[in-house]
Amino acid sequence: MERKSVRETLVDTIGICPKVADNAPMSRLEPNKFINYRRIEDNLKIVRKRLNHPLTLAEKVVYGHLDDAKNQDIVRGTSYLRLRPDRVACQDATAQMALLQFMSAGLPSVAVPTTVHCDHLIEAQFGNKKDLPRAQELNKEVYDFLSSCSAKYDIGFWKPGSGIIHQIILENYAFPGGLMIGTDSHTPNAGGLGMVAIGVGGADAVDVMADIPWELKCPKVIGVKLTGQLSGWTSAKDVILKVAGILTVKGGTGAIVEYFGPGVESLSCTGMATICNMGAEIGATTSLFPYNKRMADYLVATKRSDIANLANSFQQNLVPDEGARYDSVIEIDLNTLEPHINGPFTPDLATPLKKFKDAAISNNWPEELKVGLIGSCTNSSYEDMTRSASLAKQALNAGLVAKSKFTITPGSEQVRATIERDGITEIFDKIGGVTLANACGPCIGQWDRKDVKKGEKNSIITSYNRNFTGRNDANPATHAFVSSPEIVTAMIFAGSLHFNPMTDSLTTPSGKNFKFEPPRGDELPQKGYDPGENTYQAPPSERGSVSVSVSPDSNRLELLKPFNAWNGKDAKEIDILIKVKGKCTTDHISMAGPWLKYRGHLDNISNNMLIGAINIANDKANSVFNPITGKFEAVPKTARDLKAAGRPWIVVGDENYGEGSSREHAALEVRHLGGFAVVVKSFARIHETNLKKQGMLPLTFKNPKDYDLIEPTDKVSILGLTDFQPGKPLTLRVHKKDGKTLDITVNHTFNEGQIAWFKAGSALNLMAAAAAKK
Repeated sequence: MERKSVRETLVDTIGICPKVADNAPMSRLEPNKFINYRRIEDNLKIVRKRLNHPLTLAEKVVYGHLDDAKNQDIVRGTSYLRLRPDRVACQDATAQMALLQFMSAGLPSVAVPTTVHCDHLIEAQFGNKKDLPRAQELNKEVYDFLSSCSAKYDIGFWKPGSGIIHQIILENYAFPGGLMIGTDSHTPNAGGLGMVAIGVGGADAVDVMADIPWELKCPKVIGVKLTGQLSGWTSAKDVILKVAGILTVKGGTGAIVEYFGPGVESLSCTGMATICNMGAEIGATTSLFPYNKRMADYLVATKRSDIANLANSFQQNLVPDEGARYDSVIEIDLNTLEPHINGPFTPDLATPLKKFKDAAISNNWPEELKVGLIGSCTNSSYEDMTRSASLAKQALNAGLVAKSKFTITPGSEQVRATIERDGITEIFDKIGGVTLANACGPCIGQWDRKDVKKGEKNSIITSYNRNFTGRNDANPATHAFVSSPEIVTAMIFAGSLHFNPMTDSLTTPSGKNFKFEPPRGDELPQKGYDPGENTYQAPPSERGSVSVSVSPDSNRLELLKPFNAWNGKDAKEIDILIKVKGKCTTDHISMAGPWLKYRGHLDNISNNMLIGAINIANDKANSVFNPITGKFEAVPKTARDLKAAGRPWIVVGDENYGEGSSREHAALEVRHLGGFAVVVKSFARIHETNLKKQGMLPLTFKNPKDYDLIEPTDKVSILGLTDFQPGKPLTLRVHKKDGKTLDITVNHTFNEGQIAWFKAGSALNLMAAAAAKK
């Protein structure tokens, strides 16, 4: 039998007219900005001749966006690629700093389609009807700035209440084969539509908005082969919970995770997005899936059939080549995959549901389940909501009431309106659920929690993606567990971590035993999506009269001042501000929660710098020795004292330093308060790049054990900067109190262009200087 081509096979399965589409707008909201598949095709013709081997899907999309495919060095894990992304997305917390930086570059408009999404600044208190108006009042100054700045620079603006950035992107902007960067670590959500979507810091976004090629170290490719099919209690969330347990929080660093195999066909588009979204927790550059029928169905359901037709005509480049080579491969049989619960305190501590009770008992995790929370950017699709509602309805019919508090976060206004129309919200209301605003809320710490006191040990379970210490409610004693929306919903009726909804029964008010049937749901709404309220602001056609003002008296917004350029000398005998013990995420370096309101004011938000990091000298947070006063004091205060005295300082850290959120404030604050270098065992990708962008020196110990040779009271010199070259290590000379010195080799990953950032004082300084010459 003659084998069908990839195109013929997908035409059969997807059911789209085989007519080759010539073009399609990038989105319904940008009718004059088109998808450029021709560029990808042309680049891949060149790359195929050069590499002469079958390509993974990740390679096709990434290399298809090369700025110079003919001359670009292409070696996985080594080369720095210069890429031309299709679009940029910013959420409101990070957009403030990104736009402030873009304004200082002196350019008239963004060079690529860009959007801003207001989702981070809405605090969860009482529910959507009260929380959204309160946020609009409290954050009016910031929202007005973002709105006017977006209008001024030709940026699409999504008002507060629109939904979470990643869901808005999936519903409106993501497309197969595209390349997008976003100023949020969970940007990879768009991989559920076959897009290479990468979380970055604001300075990277500014590069792309300013028409500068974006740099990315050529990623390795980890293949995850899926076989079998999902059924019963197991959901797409369990795929990534399992993968997180295998790869850990740093196992994906420097790599794109590419899913393939026959098991992909059993996943919905939004399920694939869930998997890609939480791929951020394994440190991956991004994750993605090959184009298939489920993606086409979702595109049609979201009124983008023209993109589905165009993708169908281009599908040979939207799936991996046969024989594509992966750097490593993980195989998961969906037939045998079990529901998982991950945590507490880290998203990679994966426990199969059947073993979770024993783990909870042996680890003395608080048994009572205080709150169950579903939704967020990870699990707030229509399918998620209907599957959860099917369980809630079973419990209601049995006369059961929830024993834990229950919150629901719709991912977008479209999902909120649709589940309300279809009676899903009513079911959640009847079990005592509280529907929060279409925003991030408790997932990022925007939760005014009242049911426990700070320091009180308790357990919560969420369908979110991240569960670092204090992440959700600022309580370091809260044991936060991550699972699927279905498992979360079932467990609130037991109110106990020891309940397994697959095997255990509950007692109804009438004394009968009740056992849940497996959840059921609809992949897409049968009546179509209800768009709800129109919350989009398009940029005006005439932007010359639009003004953007920042009050000099504002405590929320502050115009940026350029950092000083490097003085051309080696750093001699500088202080160690803190030697960090153990895990240090961007939450430890620059907390979210109540600090989010200062994201547009660098000096004010710098008062949270490293206040969550543990000082190895005393095992305390926000307590370091201040050499100016001779006392142990707060980290930001000590840094400010050193800066005022003209004394630069460094941070010494452990493994995977800066994991978690993409927030560039974790780099900006360190630079603003006088930091010169950060020396660690290893970095998370985004944070290392963010430090470089701000003119900092991110360095790693050649021998990780050298971390143990440094005392917080030592001083250090950084030698070799006068001959700073790519690939050439530097020397960290450690000056002990007794006058002895110790030389330690430290590595860096700077290329020539990044060294220029360091010398200029920041990447933005270099950009502004280039703009001034034009």
